Amino acid sequence: MNSAPVDPPDLELFQRIGHLGVIAVLIIDDSRDAVPLALALSEGGVGAIELTLRTDAAIESVQKIRDEVPQMTVGVGTILRPEQVERVIEAGGHFGVAPGFNPRTVRAARDAGLPFAPGVCTPSDVELALEAGCTRLKFFPCEPCGGLPYLRSLAAPFAHLGVRFIPLGGVDASNAETYLMEPLILAIGGSWLAPREIVREKAWDEVTRRSKVAIEAVSRARTSDR
Repeated sequence: MNSAPVDPPDLELFQRIGHLGVIAVLIIDDSRDAVPLALALSEGGVGAIELTLRTDAAIESVQKIRDEVPQMTVGVGTILRPEQVERVIEAGGHFGVAPGFNPRTVRAARDAGLPFAPGVCTPSDVELALEAGCTRLKFFPCEPCGGLPYLRSLAAPFAHLGVRFIPLGGVDASNAETYLMEPLILAIGGSWLAPREIVREKAWDEVTRRSKVAIEAVSRARTSDR
């Protein structure tokens, strides 16, 4: 394995995500909710989403957000099979995310030019991801695996390779700032910003309020001494 830090070919996209600091992780049941939801997040300062492929409305929702909320960086999550990669690209997804590491899916994303962050939670996962050319990784499930103390131990043998992580699973408003202050963290994934029940209730003001809280955490973390 190369001992020198490696910049991913999709560096610009991940730099943008790192600048934004927060990715809203979404489940949308009705594509008619996609645009008002994206606008509510944007009004609160959140500029990136991961729209999960868990419902029939997901792909249409990606298309609508790309067409009507062009300022939003639109990622697609729960990409579990290679054939889903092409659907994401056709819908206009900017990047892809998976809960785990599937070599075939990662290969399909790399071959298609889709920036991709596979999920990891063990040293073996990280080694496989690095072998596939991925240095921006989703750490999932974050808190159940041991949170930041575990992540620091996990990442230590790979620090010289420039690996950065997007934690998801137990990250919320109460610990967002702590995660964001950690140099290992590229950005945090936030399913608490717009939980499924809030989207179903169309509580857009609450989504904007939660988004502002998250962006305030980003601002505080970046003005604190690390």
